Amino acid sequence: METTLQGTTRARGQANHATLVRGMVWGLIGGLAGTMVMDLVLMGGLSAVGLPALTCFSIVGNTVARFFSIMGIEIAGGAPLGAATHYLIGPLIGAIFGAAVAQVEALRVDTMKKGIGFAVLYIEILSQPILATTPILLKMTAPETLQWFGISFWMHFLWAVVLGTIVSYGLRSATATNCR
Repeated sequence: METTLQGTTRARGQANHATLVRGMVWGLIGGLAGTMVMDLVLMGGLSAVGLPALTCFSIVGNTVARFFSIMGIEIAGGAPLGAATHYLIGPLIGAIFGAAVAQVEALRVDTMKKGIGFAVLYIEILSQPILATTPILLKMTAPETLQWFGISFWMHFLWAVVLGTIVSYGLRSATATNCR
């Protein structure tokens, strides 16, 4: 009997690990896709209003460079650092979201609507402290700060819709496959 119980526990542990990995992978894919969609829309919008398409990347890169300079580490800011930061953070935050919804019973995404709703709530709350560093470190004016937060809200909303859609689809299709 002990062997059966241990085998069951081991099987459950392996299933939980597989679910965690599956959630992280779908979250990583969703975070990357969301980042790409968000950046394409943002670059198109900036170009449409006559601003350089890489403005957002430059702002993010300059914020990161300023943060490191406070710690005594001098690095070049600008668009390359901003793009690297964006494409590191977006998929990483997506993977964390995927892991959470795959492992926490209350967060299970059994519908697309629930997955998107959780993703929007997740990123809009999580991004606020990160976004707040830019106006502080770059000493933005009040109108610049309002514009920064307004545009960031809509871009992160778009990112979350993509993330929530992909994670919901991926985890639901994986569950359907496992049930067969």
